[in-house]
Amino acid sequence: MADQSDVETAIVTAVATALAGGSVPNRVYRGWPTTAALSEDLAVGIVNVSVFPADNPRDTTRYPATWRVIKTTTPTMSVTVAGATITFTGTPAAGQMAGAAVDGATFVYLVQAGDTTALVAASLAAQLIASGWIVQVADATVTIPAAFRLAARVEQAQTAYRETRRQMQTFRVSCWCPGPAPRDLVAGMIDSAMADTAFLPLVDGTSARITAAGGATIDQSENATLYRRDLLYAADYPTIVTAALPAMLFGIGTLTSPAGTLAPLLG
Repeated sequence: MADQSDVETAIVTAVATALAGGSVPNRVYRGWPTTAALSEDLAVGIVNVSVFPADNPRDTTRYPATWRVIKTTTPTMSVTVAGATITFTGTPAAGQMAGAAVDGATFVYLVQAGDTTALVAASLAAQLIASGWIVQVADATVTIPAAFRLAARVEQAQTAYRETRRQMQTFRVSCWCPGPAPRDLVAGMIDSAMADTAFLPLVDGTSARITAAGGATIDQSENATLYRRDLLYAADYPTIVTAALPAMLFGIGTLTSPAGTLAPLLG
């Protein structure tokens, strides 16, 4: 789940991206600068940009606590059926499922890390043989000569999340500069980029809604070589729990998934 530190990291990434390739050397980081390090940087013309929380989070929970898929994942393995032969292609990945339905009976294999398509085929063949079917296996193909109705599918479990809480928090983006000109340039570049950013992606797959929350130019009582401008941004972001959403290979009805539309099981 994302918390305050993840939002700070996302803002740092956005600010660093906005300043990348510019003419002003800079350092962008979380936290408050130390006096000694800041003075050293300013002396050689390096702008510091710090990201720090400006207040405590405020509860803004308002959405139903329903499960949602964060991002659909398409299986990296495929399967085709030609007559009585099943052929697996692609690259199996742990957590994917390969299944065969033979005359109404279903057989499913859960892919393990390091499996190949040949191993997937052999594992399904072993289940079929144990059930009394005569099976021919060659590399990644399985042939069941006596099968009257044959279907095969691959699927991928999906990661789902449920929002347990939502909060709003303001973050201070402080530009510590050696002069008014670099201060104006750097602050303008950051604010322009943030104004064009409605949502910041977070590490858990969710996003923080970003809005401007004010700012200030601070020259009073500062070091003679220090010019500072603060930009405030409010982030509305969720706290979530995640779980694996099981996939269904065979059943009654019509299903849709990242692998495509699944027809109902015959028989």
